[in-house]
Amino acid sequence: MKYGLYTKKVMKYFKNPKNMGRMKNPDGVGKVGNAICGDVMWLYIKVKNNRIADIKFETFGCVAAIATSSMITELVKGKTIERALKITREDIVKSLGGLPKIKIHCSVLAADALNEAVYDYLSKKKLPIPKYLQERHERIQKETKVIEETHKDYIDLEKKIWEVGKK
Repeated sequence: MKYGLYTKKVMKYFKNPKNMGRMKNPDGVGKVGNAICGDVMWLYIKVKNNRIADIKFETFGCVAAIATSSMITELVKGKTIERALKITREDIVKSLGGLPKIKIHCSVLAADALNEAVYDYLSKKKLPIPKYLQERHERIQKETKVIEETHKDYIDLEKKIWEVGKK
């Protein structure tokens, strides 16, 4: 069953997102955004015994962005880091019962946010970073640089809001 563009499951995860909110003292943080639509996603992870013991998100974005953020947390919670990194945007979309083609980029953001959170965790712990994760990180960083240069005023405002939220 669909509600306009979205499946019933997408609407469920949008209206009642799982694992939403900022995490205190995360082991890893992934932040990604999309310059075209303006969506911004933060994903926080806690790791214990090489498993994602806890995961939370904060997303500024549309129905699909919030639903995919929520779904990625459900898909990876309790998984080993290696297994979590195998989850693809296709897995996210399938788990939600589909997304409109124009909203597929939201699933890419969710997968990228997870990659960045794990990269951040491994970097902080000075643990080996697999080559494929390093390559993903470099791609995401290039895209982020373009976004930051294009939307500098917005990003400066976002940083101010973020700092106020930390207090």
